[in-house]
Amino acid sequence: MPHITVDYSAPLDRRGFARALHPIVVETVGARLAGCVTSFREIEETVVGDGADETALVHVDIALLPGRSAEAKGRLSAAVLALLPEYLKDTEGVTLTAEVRDLDPSYAKR
Repeated sequence: MPHITVDYSAPLDRRGFARALHPIVVETVGARLAGCVTSFREIEETVVGDGADETALVHVDIALLPGRSAEAKGRLSAAVLALLPEYLKDTEGVTLTAEVRDLDPSYAKR
């Protein structure tokens, strides 16, 4: 079950992004579509460096069950960064980041 968390401070079409992202996750790392779950957390404020400039941020974290290669994870990160601009109102001054990682062995589901 891919756990996808999106932290954002830029205007983002959340539902549209999630609906476009889930099939990419399935295709890239062999997940099940029904298992893809995306949560969104709006960031009130982001301070970068000395805080002199206002910076908007969208960070996508995808946690997967272990077993995917580093190359597959890298392809998924690149696909996320390519997809994000399509769902942002404006990309000027917005930092986009993505991380694809393995879930910790302590992960449990009920």
